[in-house]
Amino acid sequence: MIISILNQKGGVGKTTLSINLASALALSGLKILLIDADPQGSALDWQASREGDSLFPVVGMAKATLHKDVPELARPYAHVVIDGPPRVNELTQSAIMASDLVIIPVQPSPYDVWAVEEIVRLLREASIYKPDLKSLFVINRKIANTAIGRDVAQALANYPVPVAAAAIGQRIAFAESAALGQSVLETATQTTAGREVLNLMRELLEFGAGNQFSAVSSDV
Repeated sequence: MIISILNQKGGVGKTTLSINLASALALSGLKILLIDADPQGSALDWQASREGDSLFPVVGMAKATLHKDVPELARPYAHVVIDGPPRVNELTQSAIMASDLVIIPVQPSPYDVWAVEEIVRLLREASIYKPDLKSLFVINRKIANTAIGRDVAQALANYPVPVAAAAIGQRIAFAESAALGQSVLETATQTTAGREVLNLMRELLEFGAGNQFSAVSSDV
């Protein structure tokens, strides 16, 4: 399965989510490839800061030919994770067309909820050519015990994309592990952060394998 992490809004945690999801998949025994499609190259920087062997290769490919190049690259791997660019452009469109599943991380703020409209529009357009494409909102950097943290899922219900039951909290463990070129599953396995990543991984695999959800209806 080819999974893209996309959102036009910067600072929503796409790279952190991509790295930790790829790590969870790799640590479960699967052969994983992470593609850094962000011109900023944050995932490549993360890998460069790591000591020792990597759990998976990271390839830089910030170009609008992803939909042509990725399927061949993906052949030896169980799953490919694409860390997308911070804005909607041809590169984002190409990443969508390369994907089986598009994950849209959303922080619990009105600005983030409003910003997903453009990526949802692109998914709607892509569904004309890829009717089996799936998409899912993931609430990221959720702050516990806050009204906006509880209400963001309800706000996202206005869009024709389901919201993952598993959410990722705002936790210092993510920054601490990133500084070491690692994931929370390597530095903080038994913590809440690690459990959240594992729960999300399991939900995404189940969601991607199922057929009860399509990405976005073309008539929406």
